Formats: sequence, structure tokens, C-alpha cells
Amino acid sequence: MFADPRSAPSESIAVIDDSIDINSNYDDAEGYYRTVIGQVFDERYHIQASLGKGVFSTVVRAVDTATNEPVAIKIIRNNSVMYKAGMKEISILQLLNRTDPDDMCHVIRLVRSFQYRGHLCLVFEGMSCDMRTVIKTRMTIAEIRDLAHQLFLALAHLENNHVLHADLKPDNIFLNKAHTSLKLGDLGSASDISDNEITPYLASRFYRAPEIIVGLPYSYAVDIWSAACTLAELYTGRVLFPGSTNNNMLKLIMQLRGKLPHKLLRKGLFTNSHFDEKLEFQSRESNKLTGKITTKSITFPNGTNTIRDLRSALLSSASPIAISPPPPPPAFVDLLDKMLNLNPEKRISAQAALNHPFFN
Repeated sequence: MFADPRSAPSESIAVIDDSIDINSNYDDAEGYYRTVIGQVFDERYHIQASLGKGVFSTVVRAVDTATNEPVAIKIIRNNSVMYKAGMKEISILQLLNRTDPDDMCHVIRLVRSFQYRGHLCLVFEGMSCDMRTVIKTRMTIAEIRDLAHQLFLALAHLENNHVLHADLKPDNIFLNKAHTSLKLGDLGSASDISDNEITPYLASRFYRAPEIIVGLPYSYAVDIWSAACTLAELYTGRVLFPGSTNNNMLKLIMQLRGKLPHKLLRKGLFTNSHFDEKLEFQSRESNKLTGKITTKSITFPNGTNTIRDLRSALLSSASPIAISPPPPPPAFVDLLDKMLNLNPEKRISAQAALNHPFFN
């Protein structure tokens, strides 16, 4: 997604064309469209480059020849399940765009959708790059503050519309060419808050909140946790919790934040996958030589000096590209501390975060 034209979402959606065979020359064996650079979609969109491939779709960069504006097109896989997911994403985007007519809430704009050779296609405003691209550039705290404020505006807008993003990470946050304005995008995993189902694999692993891993009912707080991991990564240039498994994620989280409260663990559907009957953590690690899984009981203290520990973690994990990284401002550390509260009910909300001293 690149550049930043502004367009209002279209409410018109074409009906899927069942006459296109998934085994046609247009698709590969998994139903992904075989993109050809230079091709013109819908007699309008001139394809310029492939931007990526995910579980649900491929994304291409194109120029809208009707407006001469750059756009990004998400081409949903030719699959009935993926098609339904694409239609759900369209519905959520239309809601979020419609309730933000002046485009002030920093959610990506859906320009229109159409059918092309059996594929549902979503056309988005163009953006320059995703946040992952600029992680290593060492942004100033003032630049991070501006982007963080915009991100909280987007999350507050989602909450006002009862929408959970459920996959917030640097890859799904898009920036303009100057890297001064962001849009929250890729709502393929988003849902109405009432539709949430307990699963240990919601959200990308590095940004997955602990309540998801232990199987607790979840809400908007999971997006706040993911946002905290994203902002910390933007500051340091490195992933805050680079766990290799859900079990390893819990270990890293509790090393920094202290042990999960017992009252939460007792309610978790998947607690017994990571804790024994006394609620002691069972760390499961693979032997590098034999590949055999070993289990080790680890005791973590209750979260006490969490702000001090978090500040130390931000300094110790700072990217080596910065010769002498400045200490993180106390207000920034305090905000992250409130965003990383192990109890989701006590985690700061997006609206409250907008009023945090970090932004004053």
C-alpha cells in the first residue's frame, strides 16, 4: 500500500462468479491469483508490483487509470471460506469508514470492491510502506509520540464501533511517504466484539496478549497489548517478546512483567497446558541436539518493580544501529507499563491513553 489518496468507500459489492474454476490458469493450486505485472484489472487498475502474500490473499500495487491515483488491491483467494472472510472485512471497513466521514480516525480507506476472474478484490487507498519497513530507522521519541497518538485514535474508533482488530502489529500499520501519518489496516482478522471465540492462536504470536494464550475471554485490551509491543519495537528496533511458542511467550512475558495473577489462571481454558495444579509455570523447551522436549518448573515473582524492569528492557534491547540510545522518557515507559498490565481489566483503554501525560 503506498501514497495517500483519499476516497470514500463504495457500498457496491459484486456477486462471486462460481463459473471460474479454481484449477484455471489464472489460479495456482491453492487458489491464489497468478499476478502478472502490467496486467489491467477490471479495465481500470494497472498492476505495477506484488506487495505480499498472506493466508487470505495476495496484495498488489496498482495505478487507478480512472483517477491516476496509486492504490493497493487485496486479491482474496478463490476459496469459499476466504471469500466469506473477505466479505466480512468489507463490511467492517465500510462501517469504520462510514462512521469516520472526514477521515480523522486513521483507519485505512476502502475505495471499492469488485470481482475479477472469480476473485473478490478490495481496493484501498495507497500508502508508502508499512511500519515494519521503518522499525530499523530509529525514530525520535517525538515521531513515535505522533504515531502513537494516531494509533490510539484508530483503536478508539474501532472500540466505538464495537470492532476488535485482533492482528495489530507493525506489518498492518501503514505510513505515508513522510512517515508522519499512519493508517491501521488489514482487518481480515477483525470481528464484532460479540463474535469473539476463545482460541490460543488469535493475533500474531509476538503480539499476542497473555489472556489469549491461557484461554480467557478477551476484549479490546488484546489490541492494546499488541499496540504496546508495537510501540516498544518502534522505539528499540527489536521485538519485545520474541517467543518461539505460546509457552515460550508466557515465559518471556512473566520474566518481564511478573507472574500472571492466580485468579486469572484459574479461569483460563488452556491454563493446564502451561501450569501445573499448583499454578507453577511449566517451561517446555526443545533440546537443540536431540529435539526432545523437556519440562522445567519456573517460579516467577509477582509484578513489583515493573516500571523499572520495563525501562531496563527498553534500554537493553535497543537496536545496535543506535550508538548511544537515549533513555526512554518516564512518561513513555509509564504508558507502556499501563498497556502491558497482565490483568486485561486493568489495562489502559485507547481513549484513556489519549489523555496520558505522554501526549502532553
